[in-house]
Amino acid sequence: EGGKGGGGELAPFSPRASPAHRAASFRFFLLLLLWKRNNSDALDEDWKQRLPKGIIIGVRKGGTRALLEMLSLHPQVAAAHSEIHFFNLEENYQKGLNWYCQQMPNSYSSQITVEKTPGYFASVEAPERIYTMDRSVKLLLIVRDPVERLVSDYTQILHNRKARQKPYQSLEEILKRGQELNTSYKALQRSLYALHLARWLEFFPTTQIHVVDGGGLIRQPLSEMRHVEEFLGLEPYLGPDNFYFNKTKGFFCLQAAGERHCLDRSKGRPHPTVDELLLERLCTYFSQYNEDFFAMVGRTFNWC
Repeated sequence: EGGKGGGGELAPFSPRASPAHRAASFRFFLLLLLWKRNNSDALDEDWKQRLPKGIIIGVRKGGTRALLEMLSLHPQVAAAHSEIHFFNLEENYQKGLNWYCQQMPNSYSSQITVEKTPGYFASVEAPERIYTMDRSVKLLLIVRDPVERLVSDYTQILHNRKARQKPYQSLEEILKRGQELNTSYKALQRSLYALHLARWLEFFPTTQIHVVDGGGLIRQPLSEMRHVEEFLGLEPYLGPDNFYFNKTKGFFCLQAAGERHCLDRSKGRPHPTVDELLLERLCTYFSQYNEDFFAMVGRTFNWC
């Protein structure tokens, strides 16, 4: 045992230890406490709100919530779970960057803060404002078939109007103007990806805008998320165990640490039946915009 014969070491504060031994041990103990305190302070100072280094800019009804939820599983990501609408709403933008930063979650410097506001993509002001904040920020754009996205957008608008007991029209009534399409309808305009992307490319190179296939994220989420991890400079982390197919909902849900999570019931909401001739007209209308978008991003999608 420690102080009896056998050469064992004396306890640092044993009364049988020499004064020099006790003094040295006490100094070591103080240094250890000081190191722990300093290290704790450093960690506390590093744990703070930061401006985002990654922003999901859109598109509305393209799968932005699913993308953010999947990213949230990564330990290197600190996600803002509410849509902040800082760069596209004047009343919020006037509050300044300090206010914007205060809407972010706390994070460590080893993490990347990500926020999502789908309204940014179609905003005229957002590209320049985001560039002014941080010209090196990485942008994520998730897209889907523009006709499907339009119908999904209308479905949400319809649901909201019904919930508020407001009058509503069918999609056919909104879009048909005699022999012409009502191309001023905002939900339709949000599907003109090429027009909106052109504004972003005035400020950001294509290397800073990663396009996520919304359809691919539904069918093969892990494959799409691997590309997202690489684009954001994250260590590969997500794996097959993070996803499971929910037969009731008809899409993949998330799981981590034994917990399972699906997107809320507004996701996957049944769409109203739309006249086939109108869908064909929409497909034709979007065709050239789609081709322009494919040329911009250097990849094609099987739409319409």
